[in-house]
Amino acid sequence: MMRFSEIATAGSRRAFRHVALIWGILVLTAVTAAAQTRPARRRLAPDPALLPVEDVAGLPRVLLIGDSISMGYTPPVRDLLKGKATVHHPPANCGDTGRGLSSLNEWLGEKKWDVIHFNFGLHDLKYLNAKGQYVSPDQGKQVTPVAQYEENLRQLVGRLKKTGAKIIWCSTTQVPAGSLGRVKDAEIAYNAAAAKVAGESGIAVDDLWALAEPRLSEMQLPHNVHFTPEGYKVLAKAVAASIERALKQ
Repeated sequence: MMRFSEIATAGSRRAFRHVALIWGILVLTAVTAAAQTRPARRRLAPDPALLPVEDVAGLPRVLLIGDSISMGYTPPVRDLLKGKATVHHPPANCGDTGRGLSSLNEWLGEKKWDVIHFNFGLHDLKYLNAKGQYVSPDQGKQVTPVAQYEENLRQLVGRLKKTGAKIIWCSTTQVPAGSLGRVKDAEIAYNAAAAKVAGESGIAVDDLWALAEPRLSEMQLPHNVHFTPEGYKVLAKAVAASIERALKQ
């Protein structure tokens, strides 16, 4: 037979469990209600440059390879060459030459290309720390020193020429002062190395650097390697013209 103290203790335990259960239900209800009323996280729309496009029968196939600068001028290039060529871009920011070497076969695929217009540079000359964050030169390491960049480009051009397409090298556009992870005018040495490789290989050059240089204040964002919408349209006209010249050859 249970003593009174034991009965009291058992009752207290049941009461505690009952209160804990009620609190648990209340907390779960509150969390559920908050989750239902919290606004859904907005999904970023995919960049239109990276969306797949369908080939048009009878039109030449053009591939634009490059970083976010190329992604900026790809849509207007497609508009300018509508009815003249189908313009593709790999479904990614193509980054630096190291990524180019590892991903090029995937980007090229199995179909024939008539013109390939490509650039690497802004992601090669940048500085990153051990965590992959953009930093100043004294706090990190350059992704691809210029000597290695030149050798990587030489390998990339050799692979591209095997496609039988007309190859166009696009010069790297300006690095302004204040660009995070990059040094002003660093692209000049990289463009010199690229010009050397292009000259050795006999491929055409689309000099977007020279095009943009006198108009940077109206085309490029301040302290940023990227361009304004109008700036990308100016670049696109030059890119489209270089592709049309290659198609006529």
